[in-house]
Amino acid sequence: MSNDALQYATAHRTEFLTELQEFLSLPSISALPEHKVDMQRTAQWLADRFTALGLHNARVNPTTGHPVVTAEWLEAGPDKPTVLIYGHYDVQPVDPIELWHSDPFKAEVRDDYVYARGSSDDKGQMFIYAKVIEAFMQTSGRLPVNVKLLVEGEEEIGGPSLDAFIDDHRTQLKADVAVISDTHMLRPDQPCLVYALRGLCYIQVELTGPARDLHSGQYGGAIYNPIQALAEMLASLKDRDGHITVPGFYDKVLPLSEAERQILAQAPFSAAEFMQDAGVTGVWGEKGYTTKEQITARPTLEINGIWGGFTGEGSKTVLPAKAFAKISCRLVANQDHLEIAELLQEHLERIAPPYVKVETKRLHGGHGALINLDSKYMRAAHQVLQQVFGNAPVYEREGGSIPVVSTFQKVLGIDSIMLGFGLPDDGLHSPNERFYLPNFYHGIETAIRYFAEIGK
Repeated sequence: MSNDALQYATAHRTEFLTELQEFLSLPSISALPEHKVDMQRTAQWLADRFTALGLHNARVNPTTGHPVVTAEWLEAGPDKPTVLIYGHYDVQPVDPIELWHSDPFKAEVRDDYVYARGSSDDKGQMFIYAKVIEAFMQTSGRLPVNVKLLVEGEEEIGGPSLDAFIDDHRTQLKADVAVISDTHMLRPDQPCLVYALRGLCYIQVELTGPARDLHSGQYGGAIYNPIQALAEMLASLKDRDGHITVPGFYDKVLPLSEAERQILAQAPFSAAEFMQDAGVTGVWGEKGYTTKEQITARPTLEINGIWGGFTGEGSKTVLPAKAFAKISCRLVANQDHLEIAELLQEHLERIAPPYVKVETKRLHGGHGALINLDSKYMRAAHQVLQQVFGNAPVYEREGGSIPVVSTFQKVLGIDSIMLGFGLPDDGLHSPNERFYLPNFYHGIETAIRYFAEIGK
């Protein structure tokens, strides 16, 4: 079955690319209200394609936000595993448009890359599975596993409707394992398997001092400046060793075992390249951990923005009434983003000078995840990736967040296998986003072999 599917996929690469370009031409920007119609149109486009592939019950499901597309094929039999395929059809805005070398929604091919918004994140990677299903259905009329598809339209805006949808449809979405392609490889010949993701807690803090902006000549020196108070508070959130000082912050952090530290150390990482890419002359972080561990396996607290008072051209001698900051924390498995938000809010209120009023609000949050490295589904992924790319995959922790992985664990009780085919220089969220077409085709081959392997 898989050999026929592989031959079909190789013979139909031109058609696959043409259809991918059509998909990428749909401007499904979830963050911009003017693209709401495009979001609906893209969801319907997917549902129509899924039906044409021979999948059953392809639906555009309304939510409080953008729709979720679902479909299924459950005829492999009860003795075969059920795979839940997840992806997202929404994309980031394209600004600044003047930095694009081609129309972000024309999907131009140049030097083995397709350039378009969403080409790598995540339309191109998600579309791999449509072509995998087509290859099986057109050659043998069936799949080696049962499949369910869940493609959302809010990932780029934090997925506000997704958790409720999964919870409400937990019976419909029941599966043995989830497969997600929304991560990257280290280079074109070096795959990796992400087995841990960090969660996120994001808050905004507002300090209010005087009732209005004041003349600094008349009031300066006798009024506690809210910007000064905020700067002092923010500076105290970490000590000189990079350790976060919020009481209780580390209480549920699982320590890194020596075995896992060795696994992380095996992944290729150049401190010099890291600094060059960041444009810095040195690194600084939590004492006792390598840079690789700091950016993937340890929780963080970062100040993402700070403002207040007069920031325009020229001078204005004002003592401001308010000061603001945005703070985010990347969280590791076992840390609850709601608990961390509460700890952080309480701490900020506790350390604020008595002369200012503190208000905080939560902007976004999601849980981290840790995936079993020794499951049969992870072992099969390791085997197939080595087969396709010629190199054994490296196991990686991802510093960013894919909150749905934790949701699948908590609500559906399943782990996710993250078969990523993007590359580090794909330009996600940036002008000239691109997807390496050999990886698109290798991704199709990988998924065909993977489904065949776990369906044995």
